[in-house]
Amino acid sequence: MGQDPSVIREEIAQTRERVGDQVDALSYKTDVGARVGDYVDDKKDAVKSKLSGAKDAITGAVPDGDKMKRRAGGLRDSAERNPIGLALVGVGVGFVAGTLLPRTRVEDEKLGDVSDRVVDVAKQTAGEAVERGKGVAQDAVEAAVDTARESGREQGEQLASTLQERAQDGVSTGA
Repeated sequence: MGQDPSVIREEIAQTRERVGDQVDALSYKTDVGARVGDYVDDKKDAVKSKLSGAKDAITGAVPDGDKMKRRAGGLRDSAERNPIGLALVGVGVGFVAGTLLPRTRVEDEKLGDVSDRVVDVAKQTAGEAVERGKGVAQDAVEAAVDTARESGREQGEQLASTLQERAQDGVSTGA
């Protein structure tokens, strides 16, 4: 029967603290707005983190301005030398993009079978264009190889002639 009043006060303080924590937890559970706000904040932080990581990855992957200028100049030169190839690539990219996009309900209603036929014709035409492009590319490669061989032959003959002359000069001078 005779508990010390200071011990009783300490137990009361601990009980108040536990009850206060439980009341806070219960009120948080019943406060839907606060919970939704916390959930949204967590998701916003996660999205910001992912965007920051993606930005860093993209920034690291993009070459510097000088490299971009050189590549653009090389691309422009290639396009000027082979405009048909550029056109074929453009048609191919457009075709692929068009086939990857989903068909809409309106497209199906308005175009129906016509759309299917157009897609089939486009696929066939694209296939033919790719085959022609391959043929043109193969012919260009063969022409380049032939030119390189001929150029190499001419340079080799010039080098052999120069070496022969120097060897003869060395023999005649007694070196």
